[in-house]
Amino acid sequence: MADSRARIADARLYLCTDGRLDRDDLPAFLDAVLAGGVDVVQLRHKALEAARELELLAVFAAACERHGKLFAVNDRADVAYGSGAPILHLGQDDLPVGIARRIVGQETLIGRSTHAEAEVEAAAADPETGYFAVGPCWPTPTKPGRPAPGLGLVRHAARVAPPGADGVPPWFAIGGVDERNLDEVLDAGARRIVVVRALTAAPDAAAAGAMARSLSARLRSVPLAD
Repeated sequence: MADSRARIADARLYLCTDGRLDRDDLPAFLDAVLAGGVDVVQLRHKALEAARELELLAVFAAACERHGKLFAVNDRADVAYGSGAPILHLGQDDLPVGIARRIVGQETLIGRSTHAEAEVEAAAADPETGYFAVGPCWPTPTKPGRPAPGLGLVRHAARVAPPGADGVPPWFAIGGVDERNLDEVLDAGARRIVVVRALTAAPDAAAAGAMARSLSARLRSVPLAD
């Protein structure tokens, strides 16, 4: 876990993507975005059966091995265990962390989603938190019907868990973040972001890689600690 913790602490750009089944370009897409600067890539494809998810995660694992990056499983502790994923990401309504830990063991980082100030504070203080995501910053079709707490929650996270401070788990702003509003997110105090459509909606793998390169460069131009 020490290596995963060091990598997540250094991470700036986190991507959630489905299995690209409609485009049939998953290996090329992953190679492009990981080479472009994505540090963590999560498979988020709710409709998949476990066996198919494990097949796709083998592609994620191979790509991340080639590029020295991390991959994550969304929600499913059993699939995280089966795939050997270094990260399991849990939402507020998913399996409790203690139960998930018993399934995945001690070597897997557990990430959390947070949508309110109390959830941010709890994640920041919990030694089981490998990292947490803060948002949504803006309404997003990936979570229809979920209200967006906005950049106020990002500002709260920056006060509670200053990026780069010792003993503070890393956190990522999430929810509608892209190249057009990145400066607003940085001004609110975030230094790491999760993106979805900013990369997955690119016309092809090469364009996604170019956008990843641009986002990563902008993020890494800002120091973690003020």
